[in-house]
Amino acid sequence: MTSRSMTIRTGHPDFLDLDWETSIVDWSTDRIVYLPKGISRHEVRFVVYPEGTYVIKELPRRAARRDYTVLRELEGTGVPSVLPVGLVEDRSDDPHEERSAALITRYADFSFSYRELLEGPGFGPRRNQMLDAFAWLLVELHLTGCFWGDCSLSNVLYRYDADAIETIMVDAETAELQTDLTDGRRAEDIQIMIENVAGGMADVAASQGFDLDEADLDLGEDIAARYHALWAEIKQELVIGADERFRIREQIERLNGLGVTVDEVELHPAGEGQRITVKIKIGVRDFHARRLEELTGVRALEQQARYILGDLHYFSARQRHEADRTIDAMRWRVEEFRPMMDRLTGATRVSDPIQAYCDILHHRYVLSSEAGGDVGTQVAVDNWFTNGQPGYPLDT
Repeated sequence: MTSRSMTIRTGHPDFLDLDWETSIVDWSTDRIVYLPKGISRHEVRFVVYPEGTYVIKELPRRAARRDYTVLRELEGTGVPSVLPVGLVEDRSDDPHEERSAALITRYADFSFSYRELLEGPGFGPRRNQMLDAFAWLLVELHLTGCFWGDCSLSNVLYRYDADAIETIMVDAETAELQTDLTDGRRAEDIQIMIENVAGGMADVAASQGFDLDEADLDLGEDIAARYHALWAEIKQELVIGADERFRIREQIERLNGLGVTVDEVELHPAGEGQRITVKIKIGVRDFHARRLEELTGVRALEQQARYILGDLHYFSARQRHEADRTIDAMRWRVEEFRPMMDRLTGATRVSDPIQAYCDILHHRYVLSSEAGGDVGTQVAVDNWFTNGQPGYPLDT
């Protein structure tokens, strides 16, 4: 057998204690943990080290190399995707053999597969949130120039993000990054997604004893409709008069409201007269997350950051003196946020303290609305624990 070669990024284990000479199917190491996962065409195992939990996927060398390379390239774009940690090659003399290589990625904390939210043959109460998130992930990938080539429900992880859901790209073995993704390639990617999602829902229905007629076979079409609406919204061009420059700011604020960061604004003459065509180039959906980290140093997902920024405004409004916003942000972190994180981190049934904090903020709003006045954070926290730590209501 050819001696294996390994590429491991710094800051992670060296993984040399694992038996790379055999298939991961045959591993018996105590490092293996069993976590929920979706359907995969490749063998997958989870291993635990002091540095964290990692995912090992066994696949042919060419696919493993592309998977690792594309995930590395996506890192700098801000598109939600798993973190590639290492690549193990030459585990077999035949590079086309399924176990000839292995990809190592960091486990996405607090994530879950789509099957964990299924109720019957459909997505139940979280359906709209998941479909919106799925559409957004495709939009972000296409804006980056990434053609996925095998988009499916199983190739995505999901994670609660305040009152929404975040989607995370997992499988990039068929993906490729291009300078400019054409409309034809985007359409091809969407069609592949529609077919894969329909097949996935048919499999789910069969596994749960439902007839094919009961399967949610139109799920992919629903995602596609949401995708096209978002794409049109983001790619909309303005044609304004010389006295309508305020509309540029309106457009930017509307995109920021969607969580989208605006990178550049291009202005071009629009035919005769003084009319101007406005093209807005956007980045990824991290506007609120960036703003929160700039002000407080706190890292959160996009919708979580939006809610936590609201809490910062709430804190500032309760101060009886005028203060610089930066000072307010520092005081909020020391007096409000950090003590709350300490309490939540040590609490039972709280796996994700940031998400729990957002749940509490929503609970404070509900209690204040019912009381007809502000109940305060401490009352809301105590009531939240007393009532079984309720989260956001599920959208139908």
